[in-house]
Amino acid sequence: MTARILDGRAVATGLKRKLVRVLAEAPERPTLAVVIVGDDAASQVYVRNKVRETEAVGMRSQRFVLPGDTTEQEIVDHVRALSDDPDVDGILCQLPLPAHVDAQRVLAAIDPAKDVDGLTETSAGRLALGKPGLRPCTPFGCVLLAREALGSLTGAHVVVLGRSILVGRPAALLFLAEDCTVTIAHSRTNDVAGVCRTADILVPAIGKPEFVRGDWIKADAVVLDVGINRVADGAGGSQLVGDVAFAEVAETAHAITPVPGGVGPMTIACLLRNTYLAAAARRGWTAEPSV
Repeated sequence: MTARILDGRAVATGLKRKLVRVLAEAPERPTLAVVIVGDDAASQVYVRNKVRETEAVGMRSQRFVLPGDTTEQEIVDHVRALSDDPDVDGILCQLPLPAHVDAQRVLAAIDPAKDVDGLTETSAGRLALGKPGLRPCTPFGCVLLAREALGSLTGAHVVVLGRSILVGRPAALLFLAEDCTVTIAHSRTNDVAGVCRTADILVPAIGKPEFVRGDWIKADAVVLDVGINRVADGAGGSQLVGDVAFAEVAETAHAITPVPGGVGPMTIACLLRNTYLAAAARRGWTAEPSV
């Protein structure tokens, strides 16, 4: 293995330490409200982690667990009430929602000033127009990891593999804002392997285990693996793998994120950062520029 391992846990810890410092001096403790609907085991774990991390940096958390049969209108009303609550600075609605619920209608009920996941149409529009706003957590975490690996990103060719509204499209816009040249590749792209070979920074985000192979990578590229896939481990259990064939790609890449421990920890750290920024904007604080 020749690639540098980009330790997302370490970078996320650095960001959280900055938050602890600035929050200790803040006039008030920001509050993050998390809404979860149903009893999906993975979602429950994610929410517990988010609540724990929120409180660890010195912010308040509120967790609302709604039954799986809660109607769409009831969920929308609950989110609107949180949007109207002056004591709440950030709102996160844990996805996926039950099949009977239109997630976009629920997200539309979030006050964009409290949209710490960066998923409302207003947040997406501000990102597309290059205006200030709360940015989607996972894509912004990728940018921070790319900076960690390369410093300045100006002029780098970024290939984003995937065009979802959660990761692919916002990642492309965020890297454009870093003065990168950006290509979005997807399932209909001709010669996707050839396109990936042109990347200085490759961001696979398609949800296909070990899809990207070692010979798809240009020498000294940075690979930011967003994929999280659970597969059989051959011993009757399971393991998490990314969208990249890690051992193969690490032989060529300059730097690579592991799965787990790469992009994932950055997502929660960026969520906490967004909650602080949302509170600062709403409450008229001067936001700490280093966060």
